[in-house]
Amino acid sequence: MTTAPSTQKGRETRDRIVNAACDLVFERGVAGLNLDDVREATGTSKSQLYHYFEDKSDLIKAVVDRQAERVLGVHGPALGAVDGWSALRRWRNLVVRLVRAAGCHGGCPVGSLANELAELDESSRLRLSDVFAEWEGLVAAALQRMVDRGELRASSDVKRLSTAAMASLQGGLLLSKTSRSVQPLEVALDATIDYLRAVAAMS
Repeated sequence: MTTAPSTQKGRETRDRIVNAACDLVFERGVAGLNLDDVREATGTSKSQLYHYFEDKSDLIKAVVDRQAERVLGVHGPALGAVDGWSALRRWRNLVVRLVRAAGCHGGCPVGSLANELAELDESSRLRLSDVFAEWEGLVAAALQRMVDRGELRASSDVKRLSTAAMASLQGGLLLSKTSRSVQPLEVALDATIDYLRAVAAMS
């Protein structure tokens, strides 16, 4: 990728371009991203755009990083506060609220990118894999705190449980995006919590 801008004005211009590209990709997908639309949305010239980004692929990599920052910036604090069932339910409600507020459009900002880029861009696939691993790690840490407090069995495999939770979350987000209804997401997250409760009840 191109060198990061050294001035505040340059950083602000680059950020404006990346944020606009994120919004357009979220609405239209990677294939639907047009650099002319980015320039129009940001009021930048072609020379400015190519000063900060070599090409569309370069800009997409910046979009991946920015969407990762956004998603982890929301889920990090929410999952970091999880230490019991009530807090886990608050995280579940936050996810549903966010999807409902978006009208069930776009799906998961990171998941949608993975769906488009995993078979097309190996460097983006690896970056997105790292993001999912970090996100899953946040879930695992939350479940470990529940283990430590005695709300889950000491023998619980939090790594396996966190993978299952992430798979349910992503599946629910995809189905909600497709059906334009939060119900599939609610069902997926509720089923995950029910399963965790069942694990907690095992002797």
